[in-house]
Amino acid sequence: MKTRFGLAMAAALMLGGSATAQTLPDYMAPISGKANAAPGDVATRDVLALNTTMFDLYGDAAKVFQKNILDKHPVILGLFSGAGGRLILYRPGQPPLDAPQVPIVYQLLKSVGHSTMALAEVVGPYVDNPDNKSWRGAMLAFRSRMQSALDSLDATPMQADWRDNNRTILKNNIAFMDECLANGAIPFAKLEAFGKQQAPFLARNVAWAAQTQVTHWMGVLADWKAQLGPDWEKTYAASNTIYVARQNNVIFSVLAQFFGPDAINTRLLLIETVSFTTTPADMLESLTRIIADRSVGALFFGNYHLMDYELMGGDARAAIIAETGKRGMTPFLPPLVPFGSKQWPTLVTPGPGPATIADLK
Repeated sequence: MKTRFGLAMAAALMLGGSATAQTLPDYMAPISGKANAAPGDVATRDVLALNTTMFDLYGDAAKVFQKNILDKHPVILGLFSGAGGRLILYRPGQPPLDAPQVPIVYQLLKSVGHSTMALAEVVGPYVDNPDNKSWRGAMLAFRSRMQSALDSLDATPMQADWRDNNRTILKNNIAFMDECLANGAIPFAKLEAFGKQQAPFLARNVAWAAQTQVTHWMGVLADWKAQLGPDWEKTYAASNTIYVARQNNVIFSVLAQFFGPDAINTRLLLIETVSFTTTPADMLESLTRIIADRSVGALFFGNYHLMDYELMGGDARAAIIAETGKRGMTPFLPPLVPFGSKQWPTLVTPGPGPATIADLK
């Protein structure tokens, strides 16, 4: 195994040290040579290395910061999952506590609903294209799964009226698939009619799934708040979201009912991630960084929440206004909000137009 000394010696030889090329043995020829670096390049590298080093130092410090936070504060992580979410409670001096999962009927409702929407994915690329039959194999396989789900629906843990609604959805799915397969084509008019037919049944599944999820997590959080007692007031909580799920995020909205408006963006955080699911370790790392950066902002600038914002954002805003003025443009910017704003971390400006599925009727 190469040692650090060996690597350093090889690097020195490549850059040219006290030895000259004439004194090197033949076996060094492939890797030796004199490299020249302009003084400005070296200086730039030396300064840029400070930024790289900062991240290395921060990573080491963050491990200590995280331990200190968890030693003093309860922390709740709300993680997205296909099972209706995962809530974990971290308490000082105790092992993490995983909450019980949302009742399985939540997943059943979503699965049937998603099966219908998946049909649009199967047929979408082939609408009004009767010469292309490449969709048939995928649809035949999916129809088999759909039939199996319909045949076993009565054995699922679901109340009778919900089961009837899902039976209708599955039967409509199968009828649409059979029609497409029989005709060997997917006219847009048929797909559009299918979408309108299924919409009211899908809307019921969405409502029932939401009720199941919210009722479950409200019960869990009520129990945890009672367990923590006065420590609730120093509890941090964070939930993750991707772009499409940030508005009316279910887990964050439920957490907000127990933390209250003053905790939003202070002890209750909505953290955007790049995929639906993330790990507790990544969430804790992100939460740690947010809390630690606040202390840094207070140390250097005297404001605890300054680092919750893009540090250069204020000056960049002034620069944008100046630059757009030079170009004869009108600047388009959001209103200034104070550091430490308690505003919901999602869209809050009301306006015309539908805002719920019920509004679409």
